[in-house]
Amino acid sequence: MSNQGPERSADSLLPEMDSLARAVDLAVAEVRAARDRACEAEERAERNAAMLRQFAEGNEDPGTLARRVEALEAENADLRGRIEQGRAGIDRILASMRFLEDRR
Repeated sequence: MSNQGPERSADSLLPEMDSLARAVDLAVAEVRAARDRACEAEERAERNAAMLRQFAEGNEDPGTLARRVEALEAENADLRGRIEQGRAGIDRILASMRFLEDRR
């Protein structure tokens, strides 16, 4: 059997192999990310189904559930406020550090 095209050395194939390896790595990473998202979606669906069953069976009182949601929303608002205060403090510290560095 003879080759129809010119022979290529192993060195001439290295850039193509590197490109192929990067493409394979990217594809593997994307598949893993898709699997992770699918698992998270399945877990969310299971939690939602369990909550729906509890609600349908009458185990969860709508009033109690509404109060829990309200309490959680208030807690989230408080936590967001704390995060903003922390960020403001960090910004002040960074500004002070920049000022001191500029004075050197």
